Amino acid sequence: MKLSQYAKKAGVTYKTAWRWYKAGTLDAYQTPAGTVIVRDPVAEKPETGRIALYARVSSAAQKSDLERQVQRLRDYAAACGYPVAKEVVEIASGLNDNRPKFLKLLADPSIGTILVEHRDRGTRFGWRHLTTLLQAQGRRIEAIFPHETQDDLVDDVVSLITSMAARMYGRRGSRHRAERIKQCVESLMKEERTEECV
Repeated sequence: MKLSQYAKKAGVTYKTAWRWYKAGTLDAYQTPAGTVIVRDPVAEKPETGRIALYARVSSAAQKSDLERQVQRLRDYAAACGYPVAKEVVEIASGLNDNRPKFLKLLADPSIGTILVEHRDRGTRFGWRHLTTLLQAQGRRIEAIFPHETQDDLVDDVVSLITSMAARMYGRRGSRHRAERIKQCVESLMKEERTEECV
């Protein structure tokens, strides 16, 4: 079926369906004329347990993004035919492994599938460990957009750099450091001009 028909059937906007196609989450192809054709979706429905949506942002300043994230998760669940039993939102750093709401969700054996938008919403590192442990329990965690890029190594490096930068500088700390560096450079420039005049 055409992408527009799929979007209508799934109850999402054409733009959302297009984004899913570009991210590679739809079983679809593009004809030489440019039409995107979606093959009949055979959704991998969870065999056991309830389905939960988990959305996370790092700070309260990103609260509006949190609402949009939840809506994208709802749209995806609806498109896959998943009946959502629980929605969990949390404001916490991805580097913090002590996120009470996420830990409670992981510990709840009645939750068979946890849907997240990107892998880093669940965990910055150890995605494979997390999925393996959940599979051993007959459960799973599913990312709508499993990869930031098409290369796992690049995804890992980006994740590593993000994590290290956040630990080393922090958001507020980096702003203060940048201001101090700027002041130092301006000071050196003034000294250089003064020496040229002498």
